[in-house]
Amino acid sequence: MKKNVLFLCSILIVLFFVAGCGAGKKAEGPRLLKVGTEVTFPPFEFREPGSKEISGFDMDLIRAIGKKLDMQVEILDMDFEALIPSVKRGNVNLVIAGITITPDRQKIVDMSDPYYGSGLVLVVRKGNNAIQKPEDLQDRVVAVQTGTTSEEKAKQLTGNKVRSFKTNEEVFRALQDKTAEAVIIDKPVARYYLNKYHPDAVIVGDTFATEAYGIVMRRHGELTPKINKALADLKNSGEYDVIYEKWFGKETK
Repeated sequence: MKKNVLFLCSILIVLFFVAGCGAGKKAEGPRLLKVGTEVTFPPFEFREPGSKEISGFDMDLIRAIGKKLDMQVEILDMDFEALIPSVKRGNVNLVIAGITITPDRQKIVDMSDPYYGSGLVLVVRKGNNAIQKPEDLQDRVVAVQTGTTSEEKAKQLTGNKVRSFKTNEEVFRALQDKTAEAVIIDKPVARYYLNKYHPDAVIVGDTFATEAYGIVMRRHGELTPKINKALADLKNSGEYDVIYEKWFGKETK
C-alpha cells in the first residue's frame, strides 16, 4: 500500500514539473525590443490629436523589423536630446527618430545602414522675401529643435542667433509668433507641418545639407547586424516600399 502511494506521488511530482516547464516556455513569448523616439517629428513619429498611439513611417518600419526578429516592440517617448544617452546607458535597445547619420554620432553609438534619405530646408512666414537661401540667415534669428543637425547648421549660418526648442511644435510656434524669422528643419517634416498646421508659412530655396537617417544602437552591440539584416530583408521583399508609399507616396527615395 505504502509503495503504491509513493509511486503515485512520484508520478504527480513529475507531471507537475513537466507542466510547469511547459507553462514557462509558453509564457516567454517574443523578446522585448525597447525603442526610444520623440513624437513631434511627423510623418516619421507623431500622435494624432486625442490619440495615445504613436504613428508614422519610423514606427511602421521598426514594428516590421521587430516582427522579422520575432521581438515584441515597446515604443517609449522621450526628449530628443535624451535619446542617444538612453541607448548608451542601456535604458532602451535602440532609437529611431529621424536621426541623421554623422561621424560624430558614430564615434559614440552604432548606427544602422541608411533607411531614409533627407535634407534640410528653410521655412519662413509668407511674404518674407528677405530670406530666400541659407546665406540670407546671417544675423537673423532661426528656430530649431535642440540636439539636431538643424541646430548645428543654424549656428554655422546665423552667427549663433539660434533659438532652440525641445519639440518641433515649439519651433513652428516661434515662427508663428514672430520671435524667429526662419526655421531650419528636415524637408518631409516641414511639408507635413505646413500642409496640416501652418498654411501661413512656406519653404523657400532648395533642399540643402543632404543627409541619411539611421537607427541608433549601443556601440559594437550584437543588435546592429541583426537590425541591418532585417532592414535589408524588408527592402528585398518589397515590404519597405509598401511602408514608404503609405507615408510618402511614390516620390523618389
